[in-house]
Amino acid sequence: MKVPLALLTAVVAAVALTGAAPATAAPELQDTGQGRLEWASCGDQDTPALQCAMLEVPLDYEHPHGRTIKIKVNRLPATAPEAQRQGPILLNPGGPGNSGLWMPAYVASKVPADVAAAYDWIGFDPRGTNGSDPHVVCDPHYFDAERPDYQVGHGTEQAWLQRAAKYSADCAAGWSWILPHMTTVDNARDMDSIRRALGAQKISFYGGSWGTSLGSTYGQLFPSRVRRMVLDSIVGPTISWYDHNILQDKEHERRFRAFAEWAAKADSVYHLGTDADTVIKKYYAVEDSLRAKPVPATPAPGMIGPSEFEDIFYSGGYNFLRWPRMATVLSAYLTKDDPRPLNIAYNRYAAPGADDGAFPNYNAVQCTENAWPRDWEFWKADQAKVNAVAPFYTYNNMWYNAACMFWPYNGGPGRLKITGRGLPPVLLFQATEDPATPYEGGVAMHKALPGSKLVVQNGGSFHEILFHDNPCLDDTFVAYLRDGTLPSGNGFIAKTCAPEPDPTPVYIEPTPALKAQVSGTDRDVTPGTPRLH
Repeated sequence: MKVPLALLTAVVAAVALTGAAPATAAPELQDTGQGRLEWASCGDQDTPALQCAMLEVPLDYEHPHGRTIKIKVNRLPATAPEAQRQGPILLNPGGPGNSGLWMPAYVASKVPADVAAAYDWIGFDPRGTNGSDPHVVCDPHYFDAERPDYQVGHGTEQAWLQRAAKYSADCAAGWSWILPHMTTVDNARDMDSIRRALGAQKISFYGGSWGTSLGSTYGQLFPSRVRRMVLDSIVGPTISWYDHNILQDKEHERRFRAFAEWAAKADSVYHLGTDADTVIKKYYAVEDSLRAKPVPATPAPGMIGPSEFEDIFYSGGYNFLRWPRMATVLSAYLTKDDPRPLNIAYNRYAAPGADDGAFPNYNAVQCTENAWPRDWEFWKADQAKVNAVAPFYTYNNMWYNAACMFWPYNGGPGRLKITGRGLPPVLLFQATEDPATPYEGGVAMHKALPGSKLVVQNGGSFHEILFHDNPCLDDTFVAYLRDGTLPSGNGFIAKTCAPEPDPTPVYIEPTPALKAQVSGTDRDVTPGTPRLH
């Protein structure tokens, strides 16, 4: 039975609170009420030295001795002699809400041995997510395939509105006690609880994507506790989340055209046409075919329809090493009537996990920190304008964020204002072609943080640009961690690095074993890659 949209909206309103507390600057807090870290082996066979713990922290830092929750933390301990150690460095991959537990072993493996040995590498799961307690799940089947068509005009708007409203209502019904306390500020205060539990006077930090918002927020709240800070692929400090998504739509359109131009140059490999417009037409032809006749998603459950297809391809904006597989998907489907590469790509890049993952945290951060439009007619008209110039991603992104239209907590006045007062020099990395955190964000953060140094990868498009075997970027990061050395350039941009070369066009033959096609060690699968931020 279909549930009327008005009824779902009423359910959300019935459980809504008046809104989250404004994110205002505060003096450095002295009593956080956090517990202790009791380390034990994580049981990781690949990294036996990795240790895990659960840290008890206040649900509400304004009431530090009230209800508590737990944060899952892990560390790869420093092994250098005591005099050479540089203390803890906390790591966050973005999201909001993505797990950081993979990062200590991964990042430490990407730096020279002396730097790896000098730090305690600290990962953590943001509150309410993954291994932290509780793990918030609003609807474990929200992303199950086949989902309604993203594209407005195919009769699925009401289905998506009902899904978004119901998702918000489900979150409020089960988790009203924690949702208002899952903001960037709350997570930044958890970081300081981790610092205290580690017994460290100062911490260093590396964060990418939304992690740049988290790191800069921590620095604003606790500037004297920061030793070194690196922000990679930067969310602008003042832009609203709604407007940030519109920037993403336009940048993803540009990256999609870049893919099409690359594929057109490889027509002898993929046979998709010799110009970008022809390749793009064939992409939409496959989408239309899947709209009429979805294909099985095995071993993931469900079917691959137009929405699942779109999710495969927007992921190429994060990592252009996926382009050969994406082009193979189109070529196999159109020239060989072979859906196997499509199936492999879906399972590799876009199939959902066992539940709704970081999505509750994503919404709790974005829907609560800014005021969002609550009128579908406004969304429809406004997003149609964006779609007219950026049709590749606009409606996909719109529906991913539609829960904010119904979220039970009204958005606050905006994120914490970032001034950089009292911070040491912060090292910033930004690619000019990054569609998920567009270049403007890096420029705005650099202006907001006096003394920061901005490293720009001109023509680069990776989302989170470190650790892709680019010495110009990676050596700059290593030098800063090793002894605080910053790029010496005195202009607005302290250092400019070249992009990585485009991938070699190759038709990727499907293998009999899908499992062999799915590995986090492959270069086109980035560990911890977030969906949006």
